[in-house]
Amino acid sequence: MKELNHLSEIFDEYDTFVIDLWGVIHNGIALNKKAIEAVDQLKKNSKKIVFLSNAPRPSARVIDFLLKINMDKKYLSNVMTSGEAAMHAINKNKFGKKFFHLGPPRDESIFEKIKDNKTRIDNCDFILCTGLFDEDDPDLDKHQLHENDLDYYKNFLVNHISKKLVCTNPDLTVHRGDKEEYCAGYIAKIFEELGGKVIYYGKPHKEIYELCFKENEKVLAIGDNLRTDIKGANNLNK
Repeated sequence: MKELNHLSEIFDEYDTFVIDLWGVIHNGIALNKKAIEAVDQLKKNSKKIVFLSNAPRPSARVIDFLLKINMDKKYLSNVMTSGEAAMHAINKNKFGKKFFHLGPPRDESIFEKIKDNKTRIDNCDFILCTGLFDEDDPDLDKHQLHENDLDYYKNFLVNHISKKLVCTNPDLTVHRGDKEEYCAGYIAKIFEELGGKVIYYGKPHKEIYELCFKENEKVLAIGDNLRTDIKGANNLNK
């Protein structure tokens, strides 16, 4: 296998570039300037650029964040998130009507259109997992909950494995600057280990890619995660 030193060596062989955001374009706090330079060269050469993220929020919210950290709007014509894909499904009541939200309040935009269907976990049709609880959530029972306390989630979910859990971010962890944080994928992993069934939206599952490009496009995927970015590309065999 030929060692690749620079994207310029192969970019002309592809029509479309599916690029991860967190860990490639930014670190949760600031843009990667070298990555932006590469994106700029792709755009100047009329390549289709699709940013594909496992963010558990609608695409519009991710675009707002990218603009906030000074990414140029001209690069953002094609942005798809796992949250966007999941949102379309839950808006159609694909897994039932009533849901319990397991995640922080900042992710509530994913169910904005069906917010009246949110309920307690013992009364829901399915669990919508966007991440870990936020300790500042006023509606949360904080008994024995500490930041990143995974045993809390095992005890919280063990009596509810008859429900389906919809995971809107298959990533296990992410780095926000230098700090590692657990993602919804870790909670989904715990749920599966308890014997529950999980429906995933996002990389590496092929359904998310079907929203990004057409069958006849020659696509190169760029990412930093073997479990999601690279596995997803290999699954498609593009």
